Amino acid sequence: MAKAAAQKKPLTKSQIFTNIAEATGLTRKQVAGVFDALTEEIRKAMSSRGPGVFQVPGLIKVVKKYVPARKAQKNVPNPFKPGEFMDRPAKPASYTVKVRALKALKSMVK
Repeated sequence: MAKAAAQKKPLTKSQIFTNIAEATGLTRKQVAGVFDALTEEIRKAMSSRGPGVFQVPGLIKVVKKYVPARKAQKNVPNPFKPGEFMDRPAKPASYTVKVRALKALKSMVK
């Protein structure tokens, strides 16, 4: 029962590379090269010239989303102290990244 209560640790980068290398018959160096290439493809897709969408087939979909600028606001109710008011500073426009799990990944989770 103590084993079941113990939390499992996530795999390290090295362990992941080793496991994939054993499963595919590639060397660890080749697996690391594949991950580097995947990272570069994601970077290209998320750049200003890219489409802003990258999908790892069957697993995840990464989408770059534009968040418009927000004006400053005065005398906004403070959610942490009812009855008090606060000033909310302005925020510049920015981009954020959303990662969505696709059907195959969702079906892996039990």
